[in-house]
Amino acid sequence: MSRIALVDDDRNILTSVSMTLEAEGFEVETYNDGQSALDAFGQRLPDMAVLDIKMPRMDGMDLLQRLRRKTSNLPVIFLTSKDDEIDEVLGLRMGADDYVKKPFSQRLLVERIRALLRRQEAIASDDTDNPEESKLLERGELLMDPLRHSVSWKGNEVSLTVTEFLLLQALAHRPGFVKSRDQLMDVAYDDQVYVDDRTIDSHIKRLRKKMRGVDNEFSAIETLYGIGYRYNEE
Repeated sequence: MSRIALVDDDRNILTSVSMTLEAEGFEVETYNDGQSALDAFGQRLPDMAVLDIKMPRMDGMDLLQRLRRKTSNLPVIFLTSKDDEIDEVLGLRMGADDYVKKPFSQRLLVERIRALLRRQEAIASDDTDNPEESKLLERGELLMDPLRHSVSWKGNEVSLTVTEFLLLQALAHRPGFVKSRDQLMDVAYDDQVYVDDRTIDSHIKRLRKKMRGVDNEFSAIETLYGIGYRYNEE
């Protein structure tokens, strides 16, 4: 049973969403501010966190930033207000895996949670029945280990979220071939989950920033405007 941490200062959302998730077989822990959630996470991390952005004491952005200092792999979904486009993009750049706009369909939230958990389990699994999925991927200065969810560039480790890892893996798998945004959506999200182009673009920007954090001249991921993205082996 996966444990989901739900952090929101709206008690109605805490009650209704936790009931829905529990009915779907999840164990749910609820917190009404970021500080109380952070204190609890220090004792035991959940399998996933669903965070509201605007909260008292410590907002979702601050909580996410502190979480990423401790662990790069905890899947995080942001709950954002309808018009908070800047917050959505900033949250993704900071390392959130996804966002859901309020008011939201609880069914959509459940599907996004399941999709992220499936990807997390696949990456963490040591099942080597499929050698193509488990073997190391080496492209020039890039080295990816799917089983350990590890990435290095020029010998330097790069910490990526689940979504960022899958996008980079999809692009690097076939250097020189263009991946459309739709194709990348299929890689990063479940078929039942709809995301727009801007979500993929935000993940790619975050991915590039992390790679340039270890190499200012990193340029292996190219944008083909109006088409998609391509990995060029360096």
